[in-house]
Amino acid sequence: MRHLKRLVQAMHHHDISSDDSSSSHIRIRTPRRNAIRLLGGSALGLAGVCPVTADDGRANAAVGFQVVEVAKGLTLPWSLVFLPDGRMLVTERGGTMRFVSSRGELSAPIAGVPKVQAQGQGGLLDVALSADFARSRVLFLSYSEPTDSGARTAVARAELSDAGLTNVKVIFAQRQAASGNNHFGSRIVVAPGGVLFVTMGDRYSERDRAQDLGTHFGKIVRIRTDGSVPPGNPFAKAPDALPEIWTFGHRNVQGAALHPVTGRLWTHEHGPQGGDEINVEEAGTNYGWPVITYGREYVTGFRIGEGTRRADVREPVHQWTPSIGPSGMAFYTGDKFPAWQGSLFVGSLKFQMLSRIELDGEKFVRE
Repeated sequence: MRHLKRLVQAMHHHDISSDDSSSSHIRIRTPRRNAIRLLGGSALGLAGVCPVTADDGRANAAVGFQVVEVAKGLTLPWSLVFLPDGRMLVTERGGTMRFVSSRGELSAPIAGVPKVQAQGQGGLLDVALSADFARSRVLFLSYSEPTDSGARTAVARAELSDAGLTNVKVIFAQRQAASGNNHFGSRIVVAPGGVLFVTMGDRYSERDRAQDLGTHFGKIVRIRTDGSVPPGNPFAKAPDALPEIWTFGHRNVQGAALHPVTGRLWTHEHGPQGGDEINVEEAGTNYGWPVITYGREYVTGFRIGEGTRRADVREPVHQWTPSIGPSGMAFYTGDKFPAWQGSLFVGSLKFQMLSRIELDGEKFVRE
């Protein structure tokens, strides 16, 4: 369990989790051809014969896994991708990024990383490779960008070589900054057609503005890989709305993945004391925060907002109360474990577990 906890922390450091150690390990190995990719390219190698039992007591026959330590010595690793040559590229929240070899050897910090505000939950966060990375060497980074009035979530485009990052350019940043160090969102999903989905947190202190289409707080945005607005964005021509917005009413989305069959964007987000959600993102849709939520206030325990349902708000596919501190999201598409085909995997920081969710289309079946 200790090993799994560290693996999940390597993907994301949750705001409720009390474990903020200065050094973390990556225990992620793919000794066989298939692996579960956990958001942004993170992978948990699966091998061995340990039986896995569902919470209803039924065993998943002949399915087991073994967690193997691959690398250690990283400081607060937040995201990971595999490069075509087999190396891993890992961001450390403090503002550094390193190559990690297949033998677990860490490189020196990579040069050229943008300046970040590494405080609280902020810092250097997600990394994603462009669809043509093998040719172009282009990647994308999300991070908390310092400003005169606080910090904001930003996305930079850069080219990677062994010498470091070059041609670094900020292609997107939240229109407004905010004080405080929480809820930066920051998950990047590279989608077909040359577009990116980027998740934005509500910055905690600006939660009411998650319903305001004139801000990027609590939104998911859809942009081209150069930062421009692609056709089809739902609010591109709406007065007083920011054209990058794809969906709104989010608290802090830090899990995102494209469904392998439908291609639709799935996400999860943190709720406060309940109401961690899994959602399917539909253009122009309101997901409720902070008006419609299962969550409660931290100090008083009072219910937040108007309730858990409203006609104009899309309900989550699944929600966790109490909160699990969701970390990472991936659909399983390998052939090593046929019974897991199409399952959605979500890590949990708070309960130190890895959740496999069975689905029927867009409906939750069991966990």
